[in-house]
Amino acid sequence: MQMRRRGKVFWDWADPSLHTRSVDERQADGTMLNVQVRMSLLGRTELFIGVYRADEKMLFEEVPESLPGETMTEALARGLDLARLKAPRATRSITTSKPEKLPRAGSNQAKR
Repeated sequence: MQMRRRGKVFWDWADPSLHTRSVDERQADGTMLNVQVRMSLLGRTELFIGVYRADEKMLFEEVPESLPGETMTEALARGLDLARLKAPRATRSITTSKPEKLPRAGSNQAKR
């Protein structure tokens, strides 16, 4: 497994002296979403959003403005939603089988 390649935005934001909570989410195409939130020394909720390719190279990093009164939990959820919007759309098509007639084989309705 390769190490995630962080960009300047992350390194400018990073501060190991502050408690940070984070969430990672792997997309179907391998894209990794990384969202981190922390409380600044001044009591402001601060958010970091990173989107990385399957090979861990950076696609996008951002530090959005904080919203007054936003909790760390709220900011983390908002950040994950924003990260999902920034992630590339999967290029693979999804194949589906033909729909089965109702009632489906094996259901209780089919035995009547």
